[in-house]
Amino acid sequence: MRESIEAYLLIAPSLFGFVAFLLLPIIGVFVLSLFSWDLIGDPHFVGLANYRTLAGDHGAWNALDNTLYYVLLNIPAQTVLALLLAIALNRKLRGGKVFRVLFVLPWMAMPVALGIVWTWVFDPRNGVVNHLLALVGVAGPNWLTDKGWAMPVIASVNVWQYTGYTMLFLLAGLQAIPQTIYEAAEVDGVTGVQRFFRITLPLLRPSMLFVLVTNVIGSFQVFDTVYVMTQGGPGDSTTTMNFYIYQQAFQLFHAGYASALSIVLFVLILLVTACQFLYFRKRTVYDFS
Repeated sequence: MRESIEAYLLIAPSLFGFVAFLLLPIIGVFVLSLFSWDLIGDPHFVGLANYRTLAGDHGAWNALDNTLYYVLLNIPAQTVLALLLAIALNRKLRGGKVFRVLFVLPWMAMPVALGIVWTWVFDPRNGVVNHLLALVGVAGPNWLTDKGWAMPVIASVNVWQYTGYTMLFLLAGLQAIPQTIYEAAEVDGVTGVQRFFRITLPLLRPSMLFVLVTNVIGSFQVFDTVYVMTQGGPGDSTTTMNFYIYQQAFQLFHAGYASALSIVLFVLILLVTACQFLYFRKRTVYDFS
């Protein structure tokens, strides 16, 4: 009994944080999604009316499309670049520790501050990007007011910010692979490409699972960069689900409907995460002992 009490006391702070800041808010949002509330008056119970409204809301479906488009732009580019950087730094190049710090620095910066800086960088008149393009005779577009370019620009900013963070985890995974496996493969005449696909990637799957799950969840929740750089525009071409939820809750004062949108986003993220775990469930396991 004494050991059990001590154990519960030790986990109490983490358990309190989980219940107070994760479990109870999720339950509260679900309950609120069943009400109509303008943040001022009394909530009115409407049952599943908010979900029925969502089914026919073009704005919500457009926001979902934009969010999926952003995820498809962000995750592959970020993962591939992070993997290439991790492989390069794993070769123990001179100054590798310095490069490691430089690549991680953008992740440590505030997204709002970075959004302001990159808004200036992509400014059509005084921005650095269009200035460099002008030097080679290319007229740069209005990056953030062009429907075709606005979302790729936002995705590129987030790729730049989080690639170094992803690279650290992949680098740790690479360094955990015993060199004896590569030495044995070299003796057997395995080429570099075969070694990458048959040894490195299979043994990197646990690290890859972690970075993909966390990055996909973060990408579905993108808000700061959109809010600072485009405010969901031009038109609604960069209005993501999180930004649309913000608009419904704090601009239109539809708190109940915003809660229903949040629940749908939560379920979508949960399903995508479950699919990722199912895909990596049969990952290769090697005994290095």
